[in-house]
Amino acid sequence: MTYSKWGYVFDGAYANPNMLRPLPGVFVIWCQTKSKWKILDLGQSGNVVESIIYHERAVTWKRICSGTIRFSAAYIQTKKERLKLEKTIRNSKEIQGTRYRL
Repeated sequence: MTYSKWGYVFDGAYANPNMLRPLPGVFVIWCQTKSKWKILDLGQSGNVVESIIYHERAVTWKRICSGTIRFSAAYIQTKKERLKLEKTIRNSKEIQGTRYRL
């Protein structure tokens, strides 16, 4: 299952982070409530699965999402490109106005 957004192809969004591949990339944590999707968090890592599973804000995601938490990732080898995509997402309209502090 994939989708295209912000100029990249993302794997997911899955209810289980172990469905992603343990590769370098940018991960996005979503809250799906019926047909509405909101970004809960995002980041970049050398191993997206490990970063999601051991993320310091994972408990917060569960507390603030009244729907289903979903996980997706764009696999990107270079850190420079990962940081560029992370910045693009943080500056996107999906983040603007959110009540969650990322």
